[in-house]
Amino acid sequence: MKKNILCLMLITLSFVMFPNTIMASEITPTHLTAKSNEIPEEIKVMIDRLNEIKDMDRSSLNRLEKKELRKEVRAIKKSVRASGNGLYISSGAIIIILLLIIIL
Repeated sequence: MKKNILCLMLITLSFVMFPNTIMASEITPTHLTAKSNEIPEEIKVMIDRLNEIKDMDRSSLNRLEKKELRKEVRAIKKSVRASGNGLYISSGAIIIILLLIIIL
């Protein structure tokens, strides 16, 4: 039983290791360009509007105006989040990365 598990692990590792080294010689290297950390102008405008709403005196507004402001804030925050300024990794990818780190 232990021999079977050992053989299965060796076969699995060989499938994982060897194709990566073979493919590394076939792929031509590409130069990566560094991304600038500048915030786009439209995002700056949205953030300025959020700060303006935050600094606003809302005590003089009626209920409907406050509701409209809340909707506007939610819409702006949603569009800022959707602007693509993030990296999302699925839980499956995290598990695979952790397993590879532990094994290697």
